[in-house]
Amino acid sequence: MAFLGFHIDDALAEKFAAMAANEGGKSALMRRLVEQTVGDRKSPAHETMATSPSCKVTIRLRESELRLLAAVAARRGMNRTQWIASIVRARLGSPVQQTHDERQALRAVARELNRIGGNINQIAHAANLHRLIGRTVKIEAAAIREASARIEGALAELRAALKRNADYWEGG
Repeated sequence: MAFLGFHIDDALAEKFAAMAANEGGKSALMRRLVEQTVGDRKSPAHETMATSPSCKVTIRLRESELRLLAAVAARRGMNRTQWIASIVRARLGSPVQQTHDERQALRAVARELNRIGGNINQIAHAANLHRLIGRTVKIEAAAIREASARIEGALAELRAALKRNADYWEGG
């Protein structure tokens, strides 16, 4: 999946974040805006997704259903309203819904992968510099294979976690 990024004024970013909070988050709203702009709607639900403040919806459930709902939501680290809104948004085509803890964990993984990438770039730069000045570079192939395997393992775990999350909201 491609990444699209840009810089905007802090005040405008705060206004956008406040508006996006009711629309599944900044990324979800940006995806919908881009899809609407280029006319690439993946589902009919995107046409009806508005970028407006949230409204209250009332549903009636039996007391036993409310208890079960509270338990299911708590297992996801959400309250009942958050869980119901996430289920509805997922069914309407919004991106995968994540709890606060899941978002924090994903950010931590992204930071760690960025650090690893930075370290690899520094190693490559040092190796290239040594070659330029005529020094030999000793490459520990086993260490590189081990590091690569660890990174691949971490990425596989990350993909599995994201798939479990997607399957949960898609009812899989």
